[in-house]
Amino acid sequence: MSDDIKYEYKSVQAVRGLESRSIGKEQREGNWELVDQTQGTLRTTLKFRRVKPETSLSKAWEVFRGLAPAKQRAVVAGMTILLLLAAVGIGTSAAREKGGTASSESVALSETPLPSPTPAVAEETGQASGPSPAPTVAEEADQVITPENNEEFAALLATTDTCGPSVADFATKYHGRKIGFDGSITNLQQYEKYKTRYDILLGPGDAGPKTTAGPNFKYANVNTFDLKFSGSNVPSSVSEGDTYRFIAEVGDYKPNQGCLFFLTPVSTTVR
Repeated sequence: MSDDIKYEYKSVQAVRGLESRSIGKEQREGNWELVDQTQGTLRTTLKFRRVKPETSLSKAWEVFRGLAPAKQRAVVAGMTILLLLAAVGIGTSAAREKGGTASSESVALSETPLPSPTPAVAEETGQASGPSPAPTVAEEADQVITPENNEEFAALLATTDTCGPSVADFATKYHGRKIGFDGSITNLQQYEKYKTRYDILLGPGDAGPKTTAGPNFKYANVNTFDLKFSGSNVPSSVSEGDTYRFIAEVGDYKPNQGCLFFLTPVSTTVR
């Protein structure tokens, strides 16, 4: 049995004269056995060995080596079958997991409500379109207020009390929003110093200076470029009585300045 003993080896460099210290340390700490030493000029090479500790794998290998050839073949065949079964089990588990995920996705998709058809599609297909979704805050803020889509604005354009509380309420509630209406220039004052700049009063309708309804809308200190004309018919000048489609941003209402309702031009189109 002594021929079957397995050893492991190591070498240690020791300063000449201190070899015994290194040998004692290796024997105490690692149960190493000195088998050879080679002296150099300054150092001595010490060679040790010890019995190689057995592991579970090495023990199993020793047992396997001790079996008869026929039994060794049977063990190998058995291990091969076990490995194949393990591989099949892993593959089946992965397939089931993938199938379950796909099934969950199918259920999720089937439960997702289909979007309502647009009015155009509903008209073509005969499907009834559901109620339109409520506009977002950004969409509502960007929407132009007109007398057709806002009852308060329609009433404002029809008022004959230009200093009434409804004017102040509207200016406060819709400050910074855009309004659009068909109107005309009711009054135009040219600046003496800057001949191309004007204070312009606007009113709803086509009556120009004879307008009797609506607030005292005012564009302050503007020129024709500030009016931001759109379309192919762009005038070179403006006059009282001219009729336009005005789109403007709601500004401040000044009851102490003749109840003026200031606006900022967004676009102007000749009517």
